Amino acid sequence: MQIIEKTTDFYLQKPSAVAIGKFDGIHLGHQKLIEMILSESKNGFQSVIFTFDPSPTEFFGGGKVSELTTKEEKRMLFQQMGVDVLIEFPLTNETASMDPKDFVRDILVSKMKTAFIASGKDLSFGAGGLGDSRLLQDMADECGFQVKVIEKVCIADMEISSSLVREEVKQGHMEKIRLLTGSPYSITGIVEHGKKLGRSIGMPTVNLMPQPRKLLPPNGVYYSEVELEQQIYRGITNIGRKPTVSMENRIGVETFLYDFAQDVYGKQITVSLLSFKRPEQKFQSVDELKSQMAKDISEGRYFHRGFV
Repeated sequence: MQIIEKTTDFYLQKPSAVAIGKFDGIHLGHQKLIEMILSESKNGFQSVIFTFDPSPTEFFGGGKVSELTTKEEKRMLFQQMGVDVLIEFPLTNETASMDPKDFVRDILVSKMKTAFIASGKDLSFGAGGLGDSRLLQDMADECGFQVKVIEKVCIADMEISSSLVREEVKQGHMEKIRLLTGSPYSITGIVEHGKKLGRSIGMPTVNLMPQPRKLLPPNGVYYSEVELEQQIYRGITNIGRKPTVSMENRIGVETFLYDFAQDVYGKQITVSLLSFKRPEQKFQSVDELKSQMAKDISEGRYFHRGFV
């Protein structure tokens, strides 16, 4: 997958099927847009995701915004889905103030050779956010592209949106998130050295520190899966500050994998959270912690036997 970032000076060489948006959480609605542009390969069009960096929410809000899907996670997922080109278009005072029609003509048509656009109904771009799916449809004949507007995807009479997924993450509703996105909520990062307490009590863990802007569910213990080098391993994950043994302020993601003894320090893993088990708690002693961990592991093995 070609990634174009930190520049407005680019030109694509092939006709493009384009989806525009923030793609935070990459829920079922986003996936419908992406599937539509991927299907245009039959017409000889390359698939292009166009997104802004930073996101409009962050740019206009003037502060850092927590993310369901980090930039690195989006890149990984888009590549796995088979997207040809990802454009992370710089959002600046100049680009944000572009007349929407100029954006269509100068960026979508001249720079990207856009032949097909898959658009959600809530799309907005250009000065004042006045560019929308209606404008794209109005300009389609003039600019020589086709526009397909996608209706909101609904489940149980609820419109799926990044805002809805975000609220479910904050509530720790892992099963609901899987329903909205088609996959478990996941955290990708590099395995770091921890304090090795788990190893000392016969329960070694793999540890990663999530990126500071990654939105995390409530601190606690979760049944989980870990992807490492295209292999899936099952286990239980603690998200939190480990109050029994540590005074750290940073929130870590620590996972015990059943029957696992590999050295994975420095390797990238993806931790997928399947179900919330219990809140994080402070125990009176390491022995009490060890006893609870043994109970968690036993119950986790039982959970995973029934998980599909």
